[in-house]
Amino acid sequence: MLNYLWGVIIIVGIVVAAFMGTLGDLGSSALESSKEAVMLCITMLGVMSLWTGLMNIAKESGMIAGLTKLLKPVLKFLFPDIPRNHIVNEYISSNMIANMLGLGWAATPLGLKAMKELKELNRNKSVASCDMCTFLIVNISSLQLIPINIIAFRSQYGSVNPAGIVLTALIATAISTAAGVVFSVVARKVSGNRG
Repeated sequence: MLNYLWGVIIIVGIVVAAFMGTLGDLGSSALESSKEAVMLCITMLGVMSLWTGLMNIAKESGMIAGLTKLLKPVLKFLFPDIPRNHIVNEYISSNMIANMLGLGWAATPLGLKAMKELKELNRNKSVASCDMCTFLIVNISSLQLIPINIIAFRSQYGSVNPAGIVLTALIATAISTAAGVVFSVVARKVSGNRG
């Protein structure tokens, strides 16, 4: 459906540009935007390579396992039905850590692994469990201590203070995460379904 929507938008844009006599400007803008998109991708590739590598080093050094132990009370509160030593705890905590560092791209594979394990633990395979829903809510709200991606975008586009967004991002994501956690806890109690 989105492919059709984008196709219609592009066709309408070309028709309007031809009608207005600005087809040349449209072509120039398309080429300039393509160049800018490639440069942004190269910048983000470098940033993501650095942080994904650091996450792998943290995992190999045992740092992720240590942080998982620190997050155990939080994980037990949010996901009371997950067995204590299940691998999904490591995936969820790694996902949360990556999100806290603003590394949504690095968090995605970990989130997919966590969701796969949560599905295996789910008794009713046709309906998402409370733990699956809670994980999705926490992942989407994504508390960010250091919004690396936004800082990289701001730097790429010439911001005088690329890190000036840190406090605002922290406040906004803390509020969204708190709201998500409250909703999840209340929904779990109301549904009476702990599985």
